[in-house]
Amino acid sequence: MTAYNEERIGELLRRLPPAPVGWVSAAQELPIARAQLDTLVERAEADAAFRATVVADLERALLAAGVEPKPALVDHLRKRLTA
Repeated sequence: MTAYNEERIGELLRRLPPAPVGWVSAAQELPIARAQLDTLVERAEADAAFRATVVADLERALLAAGVEPKPALVDHLRKRLTA
């Protein structure tokens, strides 16, 4: 295996093309969205009435939390909240 020093790694990284704009945006938005989702799930786990409301209209609950209700996310959360 070839050993690389920091300068060589930096040189190789500079040769890479820039990340696509969509990847950069997603990476910036992900921590905020994850925190919002964690808060929503924690509240739903602690409050049965709130959980029933969220499960009944998960898309609206996500929109209210500032998260786009993408189908894969909705399916994942529905399974998590109804388990």
